[in-house]
Order: sequence, then structure tokens, then C-alpha cells
Amino acid sequence: MKVAIVGATGNHGTAVLRALHETPEVTEIVGIARRLPEQDQPPYDGVEWRSIDIAGASTAEDAVNSLAEAFAGADAVVHLAWMIQPNDRRDLLRRVNVEGTERVTQAVAQAGVPHLVVASSVGAYSPDAARSGDGEPPLRDESWATGGIDTSHYSVDKAAQEEVLDRFAAAHPDITLTRLRPGLTFQGDAGSEIRNYFLGDLVPVGALRAGKLPALPVPKGIRLQAVHADDLGRAYVAAILKKVGGAFNICADDVLGPQELADIVDHGRYIEMPPAVVRAGLVAAHKAGTVPADAGWLDMGMEVPLMDNSRAATELDWRPSFSAADALAELLEGMIEGRGLPSPPLRPREKDERLNPAAGEPAGEGADAGAGSAAGGEEKIPEHYTKDLLELYLSDHLTGATAGVNRIERMAEDYVDTPMFAELSAVADEIRSDRELLRNIIEDLGLARKPYRQAVAWVGERVGRLKLNGRVLERSPMTMLLEAELMRSAVSGKLGGWETLREHAAGLNLDPQVFEDLIASSHRQLETMEKVHAYARERALRDNRETFWE
Repeated sequence: MKVAIVGATGNHGTAVLRALHETPEVTEIVGIARRLPEQDQPPYDGVEWRSIDIAGASTAEDAVNSLAEAFAGADAVVHLAWMIQPNDRRDLLRRVNVEGTERVTQAVAQAGVPHLVVASSVGAYSPDAARSGDGEPPLRDESWATGGIDTSHYSVDKAAQEEVLDRFAAAHPDITLTRLRPGLTFQGDAGSEIRNYFLGDLVPVGALRAGKLPALPVPKGIRLQAVHADDLGRAYVAAILKKVGGAFNICADDVLGPQELADIVDHGRYIEMPPAVVRAGLVAAHKAGTVPADAGWLDMGMEVPLMDNSRAATELDWRPSFSAADALAELLEGMIEGRGLPSPPLRPREKDERLNPAAGEPAGEGADAGAGSAAGGEEKIPEHYTKDLLELYLSDHLTGATAGVNRIERMAEDYVDTPMFAELSAVADEIRSDRELLRNIIEDLGLARKPYRQAVAWVGERVGRLKLNGRVLERSPMTMLLEAELMRSAVSGKLGGWETLREHAAGLNLDPQVFEDLIASSHRQLETMEKVHAYARERALRDNRETFWE
């Protein structure tokens, strides 16, 4: 059996890959994502990967044709791709999530795939008035209306996706269409992703490692349903193997209320707060940029019905093996630890060690760059080198690397709706990894990093973002061009640093091959920035053509 997965690198997709790898009936897997994972690492190994942009910066014709080619010969297609951020780009979210789903359905029909399985959500459901009453609300089955929650962009788009699927089912009754509507989906390996999407950098999740809150504040009436990602992965596989059409609620049997949440997050003590007060605080925090999640997520959590999962048990022979409480506890631990996996959406909090093995070794153990390096900060500089000059040189390169990381990551975020996004994102990962290796080398040599210089670079890069290029409410056509030119210069400077360290590797007891590899990587990064520059310079100086589309 051949299965193709659209959106195979995120929280859901990774779990589905794990489940498919454990299914003997599945002999071939095609993974589709805009940004590809490390393909030699589980569960992303043993998969035929295709980089396809379903709607972010592609035409409908190109996307459908590329998808149909990838779907050729598949027995089932699983559509999981969904964009959650950025909240303030509603046109982009709608295009990727709703129009992207429509393009996937068109490609399924064009390729003659007999079975389509789609990730819907509890968020697709209309409000349940029983949620605002006293006592436990009743469980609702899959017949509940899917009109969404008006104040939640995620819910509105999930409801619109259901309408796309309704039209597809009516037009193609010969194709089995299965919709899974999961609750909140948790796993420890999604800790970094979920924190980035919903909590951001300023919420001190890591502080829970040191101690608990006096009491957990919760909105009055909160009731949440969740499912462990591995249980959800098994549900997708069950749907594929059973080939049963229709909708299925997927959630653990337990419901998380205030006491259950407090037992997991705190000492079991909680304070119920009026939902309106919590919502106002979330609105303020989101507007201030403190929390990425907007108030629509709270509205959805407070208003959607609680789901009855009995149809999945009866028709898919599926039962959860994790409780919702266990899934949340694992997620919380993953968030505290900054856990993740080697794929762009799930990259760990300290993601820098993935792409360069040398960056992952502790200082003092060689880091693949220093066979005779220092331990515990001990100075290990040969006498014929001037320590102050070497320390200043490497610290200045680290300062430049800090500014470069900030800029390239911002570029990748800003140009998510361009054909350059996937390559910019890959270069951002590489440049961050390069910076971590440089940090390790400085420590291995027993030198000081001079962190105040990196702090100044961090602030300077952010102040530089205030340059508007003559535009206040929209991006200037010149911005990508200027940023590409700055990054070309930055990578060229970094290349010079690696060449210098290669020249002196033997004298500093460092491995010269590491720097050969970094030099080759820098040349590839320059080639990518040249492509970005070529794309931008065609569009930068004219207002009469599209800037961000091919």
C-alpha cells in the first residue's frame, strides 16, 4: 500500500509517519512539505520526500499538477497541512488552509486516488450552549453542526475547510472521504513548536522546572479534550486500513477541567477567573506581542462541544492508549525541556546542534573541531599566538553571526508568502548552527565570548528593522532586495572567518576538515542569497508588478 502525506513534518504528520512505519501493510510513503526534514533521521527516514508549496506562494495550476504527480499510484492521501501563524496575515492563512485544501482535493481527483483522509478539528464545530451552563456538558457526536466559532480564525477556517470537503464529496462520490476531528494534540516532541505558536519567548515555562505557582489561574468553565499524537497517528492508520468514510471524533476518554489542569501544572490548587477577564488579558498580551496566541483560541476552547469518540471505537476499532492528562503532562515536560525533532516545524528549542554535528559536542571534548581543546575554561592557546588578538577576532565574528542569525530568521518569517521561503528557512537553520559551532570553538580554546558585543548586535539588528523604506502599512518592494544584499555581505564575512580558521587549524589543534565543510556550506549559502537577490531585484524598483509572487 502506498500512502502520501501532505504536511508530513509537523506535530500530526510526524506521529502519522511513526504509525505508518509500524504498519506492515504500508510499503511506500511519500512525504510532502514545503520545508523538508532531516531525511536520515527517524521517523523521516524511509520516506520519499517532495517539496511542494500547496498555496503559500504557488499558482493553483502548479500546485495541483505537482501534487497530482506526487499522488500517482497512491492508495490513500492524508492531508494534514495547516498554517497557524502569523495571526495578522489572514489572507495568507486562508489561502494556505482553505484554498490549499481545495487544491489537494483537486489533485486527488486528478491522480485517481481512491481514498482521501483529511485533518479537520474539534474547532470546526459550532458553539454548544450547554458549555455555559452548570454541571458537565453532554458529549456530542459527529452530527453536530460545523459552523465554527466566529471569533477564532482557526475555527472559521476549519469550518470553511469542511465546506470544501462537502463539495468534494458531492462531486466525487466514488472517492472515499474520511475526516478526523481531533481534540488538542499533545506529545513531548512538540514542546518547542507548541510553545512557539501559543506562548512565545516571554512566558517563563522553564521556570516550572524550579518551582510551582502558588495556584493555577483558569477561566471559569474551562473544559478541554486532548489526544496524544501517537494515538492520533494510529487513528489515521486505522482510517486508511478500514477505508471508512465520514467524520470521526478523536480524543482521549477523560476531560481536562480546572482540577485536572491544576494537578498537572501546579500543586492541585487553582483559582477560577471570569472568562471575560482572562480574555481581556490575552487580548492585551497579544497586542503587546508578549503572547503569539490571540483571544480566538480561548473563545474556541470555551465554546466548542465536548466530543463523543464512540464512533471511532466502533467503526475504526480505535481506542486511546494515553489519557488526556498523560498527554498534557508529557507536553508540559517537553516544553520545559525545549524538546523537538529534526524537522522545521518541530525543531527543538536549542535547535542549533542539528545541522552541524560539531556544534553538539560540549566544549572541552573537541566538538569535532578541537582534538586538544580546553576543559573547564582552561586556556589552551599555543605560545606563538597572541591571545588578545585571537579572542577579539573570534568574538567579533560571533557578534556578526548574532546579527546575521537575527536578520535571516526575520527574513524567513517575513517572506513566508514567497517562493524563496523554503530556501531562506534552510539557510537560517544553517547560519544558526554555524554560530553555535563558533561559540563552541571559542569555549574549546578557553577564550571569552565578550557577550556585551553580541547584545549590542542583537539590539542593533532590531533597531535596523525600523527602517521602513518609505512604507508604513505594507512591505516595501525594496526590503527584500536590501536585506538580501546585507545577508550576502554577512555570509561573505563569515566565509572569510572560516578560511582564516582553516589556515590556523593545525596551529590551534583544531580539525581543518570541519572548516573545509563550513567553507563549502558558506558557498552554498551565498548561492541561495544570490537567488533571493535575483528574485528581489526583478521586483524591487517597480510598483506595477507583484512583488512576492512568481
